[in-house]
Amino acid sequence: MARVVVLDYGSGNLRSVERALRRVGADIEVTADFHAALECDGLVVPGVGAFAACMEGLTSVRGDRIVGRRLAGGRPVLGICVGMQILFERGVEHGVETEGCAQWPGTVDRLKADVVPHMGWNTVRAPAGSRLFAGLDADTRFYFVHSYAARTWELNPRPPMPEPLVTWATHGEDFVAAAENGPLVAAQFHPEKSGDAGAHLLRNWLGTLD
Repeated sequence: MARVVVLDYGSGNLRSVERALRRVGADIEVTADFHAALECDGLVVPGVGAFAACMEGLTSVRGDRIVGRRLAGGRPVLGICVGMQILFERGVEHGVETEGCAQWPGTVDRLKADVVPHMGWNTVRAPAGSRLFAGLDADTRFYFVHSYAARTWELNPRPPMPEPLVTWATHGEDFVAAAENGPLVAAQFHPEKSGDAGAHLLRNWLGTLD
């Protein structure tokens, strides 16, 4: 059974994420403990609310350092919703720019759409070879609640580094719905609120932990 830590830094649907992962077979601990987060098989970084507030909470528990050290050692990390957004270089909300964890280049900013927030079920366009979306039909829907997103993908690694697998969705414009970049995986939608489809995706992620 995979040992998974859901990082408690004061932001996120912690108990919903915990329950969803427990249902698909993970051994879960919800904690801000530095060593537990470093040593587990998989780390989940949830997040809801404002980018700046999430970054403040994350740095208060040294979460940015935890993420960086895990990835330097090739250890899996899963970001969810704002927990995905803070993996980028910066977020811009109401004209205020906040530095993110900078694991990926690029900026998270407001969606350009007639209706914001983007709230509800939507399909995604997963690339061939995705392990996260393996076994899911192209018309599978996931649950989104957000006003901001990464609207471009700027990471272009040079060989021999493999190209990240980027999944897109559309709400007014295209935005990054998920990304798989070696041990770093993230989703803009909420797997824990996405019913059977979300459970399938979380089970796929657990299957990558070794």
